[in-house]
Parts: sequence; C-alpha cells; structure tokens
Amino acid sequence: MKKELVKVTSLYERFVHWLMAISCLLLCYTGLGMMYKELNVLGVIFGGVGGLKTVHDITAVVFAVGLVLAILMWWKEAGIFVFPEDWEWIKAAGGYLWHLDHVPETGKYNPGQKAFFLTVALFGLLMIGTGFFMWFPSYLPANLMDWVYPLHVFGFMVIFAFFFVHLYLGTIGNPGSVSAMIGGYMEKPVLRMLHPKWYKEMEHEGKLITK
Repeated sequence: MKKELVKVTSLYERFVHWLMAISCLLLCYTGLGMMYKELNVLGVIFGGVGGLKTVHDITAVVFAVGLVLAILMWWKEAGIFVFPEDWEWIKAAGGYLWHLDHVPETGKYNPGQKAFFLTVALFGLLMIGTGFFMWFPSYLPANLMDWVYPLHVFGFMVIFAFFFVHLYLGTIGNPGSVSAMIGGYMEKPVLRMLHPKWYKEMEHEGKLITK
C-alpha cells in the first residue's frame, strides 16, 4: 500500500539548505587541511595547500550567500522562541533524553531545531566576520587581530560539533524526516508524530499538499 506523503519544503528551501550544508562541509575539510600541518595531505586532491586555500576562499563566499538567504528565509519561523509552548518542550527535552507518552507540541520548528538554526546563524556570522579580517587584516588594529584566529577556530568547533548533532537528529534520531530535505515530502504519519501542531495548522489553513 502506497503511503501518503505531505509536502513540507519548497525547492528553494531545499536549495538553500544544501547550499549551506555542502559549502559548510567543504569549508570544514579545507579549513582542517590548512589548520594542522599533519592534515596538509587533505590538500592533495586540490593540488596542495595553496589549492586548499583557494577552494576555502571561494567556498566561504558561497557559504556567506547561503547563510544570508537562510537567515532571511527562516528567521521568523526558526529564529524566535515562542513561550510558553517552547519552554514546555525544553523542560521535557523533546522526549529525547527520557521516555514520554506525550511530547509537548510546538510549531513548525521545535526549540531544538531553533537552537541549531540560531547556532549556525550566529556562529556562521562570526566565521564570516573573522574570515573577512583574515583577508583584509589592515582593516583591524593589530591587538584585535590577535583575537581573529582563535575566534575563527572556536566558531569552527561549535558549528562542526552541531553539524553532527543535526545529522543524527535528521536521520537516525528522527527516522523519515530526512526525506523533507531530499524530495520535499514527508510521510503523513511521520509528520503528524514529529510536528503535530504544524500538521494541524496546515490542515486548518488548507495548506496541506499531499500526493
């Protein structure tokens, strides 16, 4: 029996998501290759450390564009916490840390997803800002430049760690949800389980598109 699917993301949303995801991964790869001498070997496929830097610089621009588009598109839905409903979800840890018969309902994005979005947005801006001054160090006093590289590394560590959390929750942690960012559709039972309030809102507003 064919399972009913519900459209949950647009082509544009998926484009921005993958633009950021792929550029972020490439930045992590090339950044690691330049950061540690022992990992310079990562630059072999790009023709050496110089190639790593070139790819890193170009990809940084792509990531910056993707981040701006993501913030403009998702800030209203994923960048603002709504109380008290989000607080109830936080207190229950979304049912991830202990079993719950009923997880508090939230809107399209739960507080965990909002926290991930805000982390990527804020630390992504930090990476862009510090990266800019790495390109143009003369624009910043020498005493402040001493902070640029440590902050850039710190931003990388945070985003890199959160990326794996996001990967887990988007696949193993929430089976069936990854299809939303691949084909744009999610199985109706999965959507009703993960986003019951959003499902009801779409149904009430007549925005439930199925196939």
